Amino acid sequence: MYYIGVDLGTSAVKLLLMEGNGKIANIVSKEYPLYFPHPGWSEQKPEDWWEAVKCGLKELVAGYDASKVAGISFGGQMHGLVILDKDDHVIRPAILWNDGRTQEETDYLNNVIGKDKLSQYTANIAFTGFTAPKVLWVKNKEPENFARIAKIMLPKDYIAYKLSGSFCTDVSDASGMLLFDVAHKCWSKEMMEICGVKEEQLAKIYESYEAVGTLKPDVAAELGLPETVKIAAGAGDNAAAAVGTGTVGDAMCNISLGTSGTIFISSRNFGVDKNNALHAFAHADGHYHLMGCMLSAASCNKWWMEEILQTKEFAKEQAAITADKLGNNHVYFLPYLMGERSPHNDANARGTFIGMTMDTTRADMYQAVLEGVAYAIRDSFEVARSLGIDIKRSKICGGGAKSPLWKQIFANVLNIKLDIIESEEGPGYGGAMLAAVACGEYASVEEAASKLVKIVDTVEPDAEIAARYEERYHKFTQIYPTVKELFPKIM
Repeated sequence: MYYIGVDLGTSAVKLLLMEGNGKIANIVSKEYPLYFPHPGWSEQKPEDWWEAVKCGLKELVAGYDASKVAGISFGGQMHGLVILDKDDHVIRPAILWNDGRTQEETDYLNNVIGKDKLSQYTANIAFTGFTAPKVLWVKNKEPENFARIAKIMLPKDYIAYKLSGSFCTDVSDASGMLLFDVAHKCWSKEMMEICGVKEEQLAKIYESYEAVGTLKPDVAAELGLPETVKIAAGAGDNAAAAVGTGTVGDAMCNISLGTSGTIFISSRNFGVDKNNALHAFAHADGHYHLMGCMLSAASCNKWWMEEILQTKEFAKEQAAITADKLGNNHVYFLPYLMGERSPHNDANARGTFIGMTMDTTRADMYQAVLEGVAYAIRDSFEVARSLGIDIKRSKICGGGAKSPLWKQIFANVLNIKLDIIESEEGPGYGGAMLAAVACGEYASVEEAASKLVKIVDTVEPDAEIAARYEERYHKFTQIYPTVKELFPKIM
């Protein structure tokens, strides 16, 4: 049988056709517009997503036996607000995860309602990207639209609704709304009251691997797919990507070195750190996860190389950073080129070099950039460790993970083994795996991950280098608190 994963991203939808044994049969991508009606605003039309998905699905199965498609599921951009009226018409364009218009509402939630109460109600504090501040913004700024709301949805859930007619969401995506009680996996009555939302306006909640329905007959006919195709709830993009990398079960970890950097830690048990430095969300495997996000990761590397050194010869520049230099650098770099989220949550933080002398070289500074990103990821590691989560090894993926040197730095800074996996199709592959579980191809998400995700290489730490980095890291942790108060003054 075939299983389809739909990765509903910000710039495009990526659709993946997977065989039951995990082999990828076909991949199709369809772009759609992104709108910026005002500075700092970011919107898309859900109707564009739907047209792209329909077009993509037809292309995806062309040349394959469509009767063998058993299930469809999703990984989707999180936090976006989609609102429908009583006739299921989209009321206004979706407000996306990277939209910054809700600072006033976010401040109200964090400072007036209070972070302690938010954490008690939802296990998280408010960020401008989350959904609840967007609901409040519509309530405050567009009351006529707010009055028309019959259904509140997340982006991927709109596609699930159009395919199946099921008004649904999953626990991982709902966790990023700030309307969801993560600990008890239900809607928070307190948050609904704060936002002026009724429970009937919110979707029925499912685990990510649960079927929510089957294809509507008219949709099945249009797509040329069987009416028996099961639609599974799916997951937010990070949780779906974690499934796709096998980061499921207890104390499993994945580091993603993309433009931003994320650390994703799965756990069988629910836990929240006292400072809410990490997101505490439900996971797509039926359990929970912690997630830290640093805003500039591989983008620091790109900035140093292309903007400062004005070269794209990454390997050549890294060749000057020899093994004997690892853990011996006296130059440090704070990688906060776009402010920072985890664990500092400081929009005013800035990139900073410190420790340079007359004998500092170009290679020293480049090494500091690579190390600074690794140290910042370790900051989130330490928060997880403070909750009793013992991480022995991690997957590592993303553009930055293509550098052998950078992987070696990470392995030693974190002092853990780093596994490289065969396929890096992320949310789409994870979505297809969730569909396979929903259809009974695999008994659980963990079974699917153990059978389908293959490790092709492992980078191990060196005891001597790791010991040197241990000392350097503790010096690094002293820099941000020392300069924190300066950042707002120099802006």
